Amino acid sequence: MTQELIDLRKSILEGRYSDALAIVDELEGMSRQAILRNIKSYLRILLIHLIKNQVEQRLTSSWANSIRVAIVEIKELNLKENKTSYYVKLDEWQQLLEEEIVENAIALASEEIFNGTYNQFQLSEIVDRTQIIEIAQNLLSLTYTHSAKELPTALTENLIQLPGGEDWINR
Repeated sequence: MTQELIDLRKSILEGRYSDALAIVDELEGMSRQAILRNIKSYLRILLIHLIKNQVEQRLTSSWANSIRVAIVEIKELNLKENKTSYYVKLDEWQQLLEEEIVENAIALASEEIFNGTYNQFQLSEIVDRTQIIEIAQNLLSLTYTHSAKELPTALTENLIQLPGGEDWINR
C-alpha cells in the first residue's frame, strides 16, 4: 500500500488526476478485501462453534462467548464508514457461507469435536450444513436489526435456543 500512496501523491502533484483516481479505486478495493478477509475469519469462528454445538448437542460458556464475539466483530467490520451501508448485504451471507466457509470450518472443527474423534471427512457426513447456515444467517441478521447496545441481549436470546442453550443459561 505504501507504493500506491507514493504513486497517488506523485499523480496529484503532476496533475494526472485520472491516474490518481485509478489509484484511489485500487486502494478502496484493497481496503474492501482486507475487511472481507477479517469478516471471513470471524465467520469461520462462528461456524466452528455452531458445528461443535450441533454435533455435541451442548453449549459451553466458551463457545457462547466465541459466537458472541464473532457476531459483534462482524457487525463492527461490516458497517461502512458512512454508517448506513454494509460491505456484505443481508442477502449475500448464504452464498458467502456456502462457498467460502463451511467446508473449511468443518475441517477445523473436526480437530475439536469430541477431542478429534471424527476426521474432516467423517464430520462432513454428519454436519447438517443447511441448519448451520440457517442459524448463522439468523445470528448475522441480528447485526442489521439491533444496535451495538441491544445486540448482546438479542444474541443471548438466540443462543438459548441452540442445543444445550437452556443448560448453558441456567448453569
